[in-house]
Amino acid sequence: MKLYYDKRLKDPTYYAQHGIRNGKKTTTRNVRRFGKHSELLKITDDPIAYVNEELKKMNEEYRIGKLAINFTVDFNEKVKKTACEASASSYKNIGYFVLQYIMKGLNLKDFFMQNTLGRKFTYDSFTILRFLTYARILCPGSKLLTWSNLDSYYEQPEFDYQHILRLMDLLEGHYDTYLAWLFKNSNSILKRDSSVIYYDCTNFYCECGQPDEDVVDEVTGEIIEGLRKFGVSKEHRPNPIVEMGLFMDKQGIPITMCVHPGNTSEQITAIPLEKEVIKMLDGAKFVYCADAGLGPYSIRKFNSMGGRAFIVTQSIKKLSDTLKKAVFNDFDYHLLSNDSAITIKEMKTFGRHLDKNLHLYNDYAYKVVVADKAIDLGLYEDVVLENGSTKSRKAKGLLKQRLIITFSRKMMEYQRTVRNRQIGRAKALLNKKDPEEIKKGPNDVKRFMKRISETKSGEKATVKYVIDKAKIAEEEKYDGFYAVATNLDDRAQDILEISQKRYQIEECFRIMKTNFTGRPINHRLPNRIKAHFMVCFTALLVYRLLEAKLDAQNTHITPNNLITTLKNMNVTNVHDIEYMALYCGSKTLDALMELTSLNLDRLHYRPKELNSKIKKILS
Repeated sequence: MKLYYDKRLKDPTYYAQHGIRNGKKTTTRNVRRFGKHSELLKITDDPIAYVNEELKKMNEEYRIGKLAINFTVDFNEKVKKTACEASASSYKNIGYFVLQYIMKGLNLKDFFMQNTLGRKFTYDSFTILRFLTYARILCPGSKLLTWSNLDSYYEQPEFDYQHILRLMDLLEGHYDTYLAWLFKNSNSILKRDSSVIYYDCTNFYCECGQPDEDVVDEVTGEIIEGLRKFGVSKEHRPNPIVEMGLFMDKQGIPITMCVHPGNTSEQITAIPLEKEVIKMLDGAKFVYCADAGLGPYSIRKFNSMGGRAFIVTQSIKKLSDTLKKAVFNDFDYHLLSNDSAITIKEMKTFGRHLDKNLHLYNDYAYKVVVADKAIDLGLYEDVVLENGSTKSRKAKGLLKQRLIITFSRKMMEYQRTVRNRQIGRAKALLNKKDPEEIKKGPNDVKRFMKRISETKSGEKATVKYVIDKAKIAEEEKYDGFYAVATNLDDRAQDILEISQKRYQIEECFRIMKTNFTGRPINHRLPNRIKAHFMVCFTALLVYRLLEAKLDAQNTHITPNNLITTLKNMNVTNVHDIEYMALYCGSKTLDALMELTSLNLDRLHYRPKELNSKIKKILS
């Protein structure tokens, strides 16, 4: 701050003038009025010396973060007029500073420098990707919406909407390189644990009514498949879908992904993507873990080589008769907690409401069945025929593995409660509705209905439906049972613990779909759709890395609380002198500041202070 007064006046008024640099804008403000020369003569013989001494004190206070400001408020003053069609908010988000703190370790600026060397661009690829990633976490929406909301960020980036589309084309053109770069550089942020990798697939339905047609390249003759195709969807929506496969490490952090047409069998997507993971890990050994749908014979066989192993869920209903007998043979079962011997009969009959049996109710019985010599395991593999179609056939060959069978009384009672409710609905339908009109599925109540035709000689058959008690009894046999197949020799407890963490990959999908609004996709071209999911993957990686680092300091924060806090970390410009926080403190904010040391838990910020923070985490 410096002294300002009009030297032309006989009785000038002395002010403390503050120079301000706010981004590209430089201005000055009179922040304190000391008084007129004649007024100051009443308290001092040398007004200028007095004022300079006061300025010295103000500069010292400002250096340590304090500033006394005198200003006048005119309640009749109107807001600044602009030529905009709609009024815009003056708040600026600084919560994305935390996201950039994590993204800094990914070195994406170097990635674009290496992959665009020698090419002339009129836009900054790194800046565009940064704000696409921030927006996917903080304010998910279309790319056009992201571009329209750029003025809500502190940095005020400048690029056109067309540049976003050009960036997406560039990104998809380096698909494999980009994903490998993310994994490699994420190790500098957090040491990745890839001793176990989890795989699963999900579908994103699209808003189009018709599937994409396949296009033949006129030059190469290559068939370019459309991504939006009709396929099996859990949501049963009559829309084309896009399939996404995701590999995740032991900490719940994504490794890589793949995008396929919606009619692609998920079983044939795992091995090609796993080969890419092997390249990323430089051939390191790991354990492949997936659910039953992604654990066919071909995948188990692939992960029985090269020092790899597998842990996959096994459907007991699909086991061979020999192995089913071994499962239901009430012999050699042990408690998972202490390995003491127990029988399934004891697990089913103990008094669950007695305090002494509470540990049994929360425990599991288990046994290990060696299946090395079993050839007919009830497994199927998808084989691609010469005409390009896929056919499912029974796999043949020797597969060394163990089956770990578990039984839970709690799970048995839960499954029977669900089934009893379904049986109740089935009985109600028998009385109120024609069962022929009901769609039959593996979890539909109609599976408990049996169709009976009665006729007399020469008369028309009478059709009626009854509850199929044999079907119910058959299903009840499997209540409480669960199986995992593996070729590891580790303890059953350790293998089951690994398998139970599969829920984290479902969490990844839920975050991507719910919190990041992965759909609607808002793109038609296959390369743009892939680029869209690459942005979603980048956002998921940044979020999970941030979450893992918070967990490492013994702070667990829910996705909703974390994203809400970052989204609400807004500041507003006060007379170009300072930025004042428009958010309050919270446990989440405290944890983030402890992790990043960005000191964004203040009420007031000097412009140069915020400029310094963003410059530091971008360097």
